[in-house]
Amino acid sequence: MAYAITASVPGGADVLTRAEITPPTPGEGEVLIRQTAIGVNFLDIYIRSGLYPWPVERDLILGSEGAGVVEALGPNVDGFRAGDRVAYTIPNGAYATHRAVPAKMLVPLPDDVSDIQAAGAMLKGLTAYYLLHDSYRVSAGEAVLFHAAAGGVGLLAGQWMAAKGARAIGTAGGPEKVALAKANGYDEVIDYRAEDFVARVKEITNGAGVPVVYDSVGKDTLQGSINCLQPFGTLVNFGQSSGPPEDFRIAQLAVGSLYLQRPTLFQYAASRAWLERASAALFAGIADGRLRINTTTRPLDDAAAAHTDLEGRKTTGSTVLIP
Repeated sequence: MAYAITASVPGGADVLTRAEITPPTPGEGEVLIRQTAIGVNFLDIYIRSGLYPWPVERDLILGSEGAGVVEALGPNVDGFRAGDRVAYTIPNGAYATHRAVPAKMLVPLPDDVSDIQAAGAMLKGLTAYYLLHDSYRVSAGEAVLFHAAAGGVGLLAGQWMAAKGARAIGTAGGPEKVALAKANGYDEVIDYRAEDFVARVKEITNGAGVPVVYDSVGKDTLQGSINCLQPFGTLVNFGQSSGPPEDFRIAQLAVGSLYLQRPTLFQYAASRAWLERASAALFAGIADGRLRINTTTRPLDDAAAAHTDLEGRKTTGSTVLIP
């Protein structure tokens, strides 16, 4: 039986309910996928809660990454056929057993990358790719501060920075998450619950600070992130798990002639050339072992509980829902 997890109005995790659906008929340029694995991300929570704009009138299907098997092709689709294993990352619609996806947003999965790995890595892995290669190109020997180092993006970023030869400094909450981040490429991990991360970064860098900070936490860390930067440094804010930094003023950047970015994955992924290049790099890293995908699987029916655990910062790595 085909079904989806839907939300009729913005709100808490309890707005998520199961609903039977009819598998869609793929339209022009679309591919029908029977989904086998679906990733859960903070983006889903931002949208579900109403923090980000609600994109439909009612019955929104959340979820922005998944993997599965091609079941049918719409008109004018080239490059795919029934039975192909594929993956994607596009906004909303993933919490379902079946969905139609524009072929231009699909990438084929190589044999040495599993569906669960792909569903746990497409959004997070491609985010890590653009952060480290496009928002700011991290170089060997550079000290880099990355918040939420034990999260899905943070773990992949740590491994990727280690492969690039950077000196990765992470923050995480609690000894278990600190240990996990250290096992995934970070040279130094600061327990923000027990230490002042700004003071520790200055100590680690002999007072110099870092040229770039990657911050997906927002309100709780943004000012500290600014204080960790070298003159002419770059702050890349790509999320706000602790809430929006409402007191931030542009004038705060004048302390060091700093640069501020607020990039989003889907603008990068709209370029087919970028999507193919970035996903090829991601899959190659998974296949050769440079990138290990830390996943926890749950039934699709557990989507609400998965949201609650993610919001409560009780998870590490990637949560993947199995229909």
